[in-house]
Amino acid sequence: MEAVTILLADDESMLLLDFEGTLTGAGFVVTSVTSGAKAIAILHSVNSQIDGVVTDIRFREFPDGWEVARVAREIDAFMPIVYISGHGALDWVSRGVPDSIMIEKPFTPAQLVTAVSQLLNARPPRAPQPGA
Repeated sequence: MEAVTILLADDESMLLLDFEGTLTGAGFVVTSVTSGAKAIAILHSVNSQIDGVVTDIRFREFPDGWEVARVAREIDAFMPIVYISGHGALDWVSRGVPDSIMIEKPFTPAQLVTAVSQLLNARPPRAPQPGA
């Protein structure tokens, strides 16, 4: 089975470590960053093999999580997106990308794993990469 890589973006370091541990414990490979700018840089990198994004909405600086998700979907129209936030759930309907999931902090580890897994399972199969 191929490894599934999740891009995790949250600027609260203790929460980032908790979420990373949860996802790693569930068998995902996790690339963690502390800003929207770093998340977008990884999404744009040539060797990026991101299979899903978990992002906080509010960062100390722009870009925010809404923008991270938009960029991810520009790169891959079916990229699974899970928003995590202590505030902002009301904006999800108007600002979130379609077919995404919002979970409000605090949440249980099972809620995070379930949300990510649900979106990954609903994703259409990817086209084979050239040279693969």
